[in-house]
Amino acid sequence: MNYRIIAKTLGALAVILGFAMAACWSYAWFQAKLDPSPENLSASRAMALSAGITVGFGILIFLPGILCSKEVLRREAMIIVGLSWIQVSLLGMLPYLLCDPGLGFFDAFFESVSGFTTTGSTIMSDIESFPLALLLWRSVTQWLGGIGILVVFVAVLSFLGVGSRSLVQQESSINISDAGAARIRDLAFALLKVYLTLTAICLLGLWALGMPLFEAVCHAMCTIATGGFSPKNLSIGHYNDLGIELWIALFMFLSSIGFMLYIFALNKNWRRLKAEEEARYYLILLTVAIIAIALDLMFASTHFGYQRALHDGFFNVISLASTTGFADSDYAEWPLFSKILLMVVMLIGGCAGSTAGGVKMNRVILFVKTARRELIQSFRPNQIFRTRLNGVAPDDRVFATTSFFIAMGFVMTGTACIAVSVLEPQLNMISTIGCVLATLFNIGPGFDAVGPSQNFGFLNPPTKIVLSFLMILGRLEFFALLVLFVPSLWKRY
Repeated sequence: MNYRIIAKTLGALAVILGFAMAACWSYAWFQAKLDPSPENLSASRAMALSAGITVGFGILIFLPGILCSKEVLRREAMIIVGLSWIQVSLLGMLPYLLCDPGLGFFDAFFESVSGFTTTGSTIMSDIESFPLALLLWRSVTQWLGGIGILVVFVAVLSFLGVGSRSLVQQESSINISDAGAARIRDLAFALLKVYLTLTAICLLGLWALGMPLFEAVCHAMCTIATGGFSPKNLSIGHYNDLGIELWIALFMFLSSIGFMLYIFALNKNWRRLKAEEEARYYLILLTVAIIAIALDLMFASTHFGYQRALHDGFFNVISLASTTGFADSDYAEWPLFSKILLMVVMLIGGCAGSTAGGVKMNRVILFVKTARRELIQSFRPNQIFRTRLNGVAPDDRVFATTSFFIAMGFVMTGTACIAVSVLEPQLNMISTIGCVLATLFNIGPGFDAVGPSQNFGFLNPPTKIVLSFLMILGRLEFFALLVLFVPSLWKRY
């Protein structure tokens, strides 16, 4: 085990995270100059102190490994991925702790984890009462976590070498094999360029549609990250603007399909695009869900006219299927059929290699194809199948990891529901399940007590720690965090 390269990498990540805090501090400083109110001055001090502590901590743990020239191996990569998300969550909570008004330790940690994992669950009841600089940092955490912290940092950390491939593969759902023989650092740069471009276009569109610049920046970052944090208490419903909602819905969809598709399009790889199944089935799922929910809302007389029913069905299906969690209405008041259908699409989530959470459409497709194969082979055992996804036959390991993920999802959901029911005996079954599913699959809002018009602030501190663990677990898709608890990982070869 090469502890020096682990410390070196974690230190570099902390330093770069500190620079992101420093950028938010520059905005806080500017705000304090324009309006030297106690809140703005406190935010400026909090961001400056947080940036200094984070950079200092990063340098401190970077120095022992500064002369280490070895590259990151697979085992070290697993450890770095798991520890890095715990590290950034702990460091990322500093502005919430040090600001006035601020948050307590457990609330700050929950909010930080929710931001970096792009879950979007919040404990803030009055978001607009917090300083703008703190709300900006809140959005930045989601933007950094959306594409993947290590994917962003791989693009700028040259010393990682070939080990960067293991880091990207363990942290994100991007199919590295799609990159072919391309250098992983070049791929990380390409993904970052796509991410920046989508963010910039979304921002400019929101600004042109009349959203104030600060709010456009925050919403653009959280839309492309499919995180759902908003600087407004009523989320997107605050604006009551059809143009803004349609623009955000467009970019929620664009961010929930695999980012590799954009790279294929830029490289004019039309053959690979034509073979794409995942995005095609995802679009079919969204279309069916939108039409079904619109009809249910219209016939149940909860909405007046097909236009309003179609509008609410369209926005909320895309918001929850992409696991963004922006709300323009309270779907908790909808008929049972619509709520169940929303739960289905939010659990499925977006496509692999996107910023969306959930099980991912590629796993659902593989599961259905595998189930069909097993059913047919039960009465035709000699029939040979060639299961393909996106025109490629996955190897046996892909099927094994898909089965593991789905099985582990059931196990962790059941275990977490039991834990939450013990810690929060006042919650009913729907609220308990909603808490677990919303955090484990990085969805954000749940149902009933944690619905779109509610928050997680009323939960006990131990429950917030459990749900924070679930958020990181879901964001890393189980493997990279659970492996830290395997004793043999830490043993010498």
